[in-house]
Amino acid sequence: MATAFDNRWFERRSARSNTVAAARGAPIDYRFMAYFMLHTMGFLVVTLLMTWGLFVLAFLAIGGFSIDGMMHHLANMSARYVAADPARIASFKTIIIVSHMLFAAGIAFFRRHSILPPVSSVAGGHAND
Repeated sequence: MATAFDNRWFERRSARSNTVAAARGAPIDYRFMAYFMLHTMGFLVVTLLMTWGLFVLAFLAIGGFSIDGMMHHLANMSARYVAADPARIASFKTIIIVSHMLFAAGIAFFRRHSILPPVSSVAGGHAND
């Protein structure tokens, strides 16, 4: 005797258990994990170096785009930093940390296309068209 209702819940349940079993038995691709981690670390290191470059560019701009002016400005700033009280030093550190975070976020935003590896390298060297 045939039932009048559809038994698709059983099909969904068996398909779900098959995918879970396949996921448990699937080997971990350590080469891809290493590649992805190296790519991510490269992105972070390049972003950090670009952030430091923006600080150097800012000091160059304050110094009139000359090395002598930049060094004079840095000497003036370091003399004031050494003579400052602890509250002023904490304020200076906060300004540096916040500006560093803003520079890094801005650079990461403009480099967002290179956060993930290219599709061709993820697909094993073959583009899926």
